[in-house]
Amino acid sequence: MEQTFQSAYQEEERRLNETISEIDRQLERLRGIEIYTGHDFTEQVLEAGREEKRQSLAKSLTAPYFGRLDFQGNGDGEPKPLYIGKIGVDQAEVGDQPMVIDWRAPIASVFYSFTGGDDPAAYEAPEGTIEGLVYLKRNLVIRKQILERVSDTYDRSSDQPAVSDEFLVYRLGENKDNKLRDIVSTIQAEQDKIIRAAKNTALIIQGVAGSGKTTVALHRLAYLLYQYKEQVTAEKMIIFAPNHMFLDYISDVLPELGVGDIQQSTFADWALKLLDIELPLADASETLDYWFESDGGMPEVNDEVPGRFKGSILFMNMIRECLASMEDASVPEADFMPWEGAVLKRSTILHWFNDEYKPYPLAKRKERVMARIHRWVEMELKKSPSAAALKDRKKKAAQREKSYASKWPKYEPLVLYKQMFKAVKLQAGWPEELLAQIPESVLKSTQKDLKKDIIREEDLPALIYMQYLLNDISGDQRFDHIVIDEAQDFSPFQVAVLDLFVKGHSFTILGDLSQGIHAYRGVHCWEEMSSLFADEETAYFALTRSYRSTMEIIEFANRILEKGVNSDLLAVPVFRSGSPVRMIPYGDAAETRLDSLREGMRKLSSGEYRTVAILTRTLKEAKALYEQLLPDVPELHLIDGGKQAYEGGLSVLPVYLSKGLEFDAVIVADADPIHYGASAWDAKLMYVGCTRALHELWLMHDGPLPEYLQNMHEDIAVTGW
Repeated sequence: MEQTFQSAYQEEERRLNETISEIDRQLERLRGIEIYTGHDFTEQVLEAGREEKRQSLAKSLTAPYFGRLDFQGNGDGEPKPLYIGKIGVDQAEVGDQPMVIDWRAPIASVFYSFTGGDDPAAYEAPEGTIEGLVYLKRNLVIRKQILERVSDTYDRSSDQPAVSDEFLVYRLGENKDNKLRDIVSTIQAEQDKIIRAAKNTALIIQGVAGSGKTTVALHRLAYLLYQYKEQVTAEKMIIFAPNHMFLDYISDVLPELGVGDIQQSTFADWALKLLDIELPLADASETLDYWFESDGGMPEVNDEVPGRFKGSILFMNMIRECLASMEDASVPEADFMPWEGAVLKRSTILHWFNDEYKPYPLAKRKERVMARIHRWVEMELKKSPSAAALKDRKKKAAQREKSYASKWPKYEPLVLYKQMFKAVKLQAGWPEELLAQIPESVLKSTQKDLKKDIIREEDLPALIYMQYLLNDISGDQRFDHIVIDEAQDFSPFQVAVLDLFVKGHSFTILGDLSQGIHAYRGVHCWEEMSSLFADEETAYFALTRSYRSTMEIIEFANRILEKGVNSDLLAVPVFRSGSPVRMIPYGDAAETRLDSLREGMRKLSSGEYRTVAILTRTLKEAKALYEQLLPDVPELHLIDGGKQAYEGGLSVLPVYLSKGLEFDAVIVADADPIHYGASAWDAKLMYVGCTRALHELWLMHDGPLPEYLQNMHEDIAVTGW
């Protein structure tokens, strides 16, 4: 066995050196060509191609590939060794087999989908389905041009079984830094199906914590750009993430895959830019304070709380009906008289508005009608009997056109929104029976805000929808594909609005209902999303395998879901064992809570772990603990929702701000019934906190544990240091 391994290692080392030498030669040749800076368009295109090639070769140089697949297609004479990398590399000679095959190429899908066995494998190519036999599947770890690891996950000539998890477990065991990384070398079959799904589909992905759903979505973007390069561009793709820190955390993945220029934003930032409203958005911390910092626990959530109502399709339909009903009251009642003796009948204006310009949205119809009136005035002015009369009529016409325009409704989203909530005087045409559908509590709180010119994030879908109904969408505002991360915290109205801005319902919508801690604004089931699309326009995938945490942590978190959340969306762990989950009473370690937490962080950070976090129940507690620990732990970071970047290292943060992040080790502070009650929402918070940990999870507490943590089996959790 050892001799076979040495032979394989030497073979791969020779191949690696040959590949690096060839890439070096191609790169040197391209770098030797003088960069063209002239104005000839053909030369500019050629130079752009050369520069793209220079950059891709430079990226390939340090680690050209990560896998080898020996595949014999039906009709081929013998198996061909195919090397799979992040970026394809051609041989210098035209017509030769590529030196490295891009991971997004059709044949590369076999590397991900094949898990062993003697049966043929197949992939979809432009010319149809290609079948064949896999003889070898080999994973390779190359860092800085050095071959570090050779791992065969399948060998047809061997009598040993396939060991597809061995390499995966090795990669998962690596420690985290402050950025999310690509998973090109370890994409699993169920993930590959999502990545390679058809473009014009609204994919809804329910993924358990640690299932790699965010990374899968980012790889899907890279795949779509490769597979549909004639139809989509990076500039017309966008990722919506929950906050700026999360965007920073995922920022390295796409560049690592050789993809740039994809837009990344929060929904609020995108909406405010599109609306071009000068009013600042209300601080989100006020909403978080109300729902997460209250002493009495989470307030009651129902469909009439502001976030749920304003995020509903009911509210969306109400807005559409309101604006449609305003059409009848749009044209002012009287005829238009630019001066005495000249009359443009209201019936004529109504004909223009209701018939000739009917296809246009309201604001555009008003613009065209007013322009038509102005042209009519200009024609009438030509009939003036004298220069003096012309001058007088021009002056009067200008004044009366302005006055007439002011009698029309103001087709501005914010003005109409204020009218809807009666924060300003209602104009004619507002249907009271529709406005009566707004819950009284929502009406009063929103009215109070709008009178103070306060806009909240929950108001943005309605304002964007009004903008669309009034003005439609320009071509440059439409996207080729939209990714929505943490989609369980999005409202159906948000997704419905975004569907207006994307071609062909091309979405990747991903989230985890078990992490739905923002139930006051998000969805409670995926049907709230899927019902927005026709059956043939949507597809649902469930990712149940968790790659983030050890078996012990995942099994512990599953018990929280079963006992506390009453959920069957459980995770299936990869076989990666680690330390037991520890539930540690403060008194057993030291005399005080502070000393216990300080000692816990010291122990966890003194070893090989790069990222360690203490999760508190509230931001107030996180701030207090940060101030207390900082003198002894000067490298400590406070994550309070205001930072733009996650800095790694040692952190203190409230559990509700930890969603989407990962840490080598986690301490959940104050794991007791006072901080985490018996409700499903409290259990979801605990679940989120526990599933942030990759390798080590400690729960520290004073007194009893929450009911759903009691009587855990001893092989899952232990007490003490």
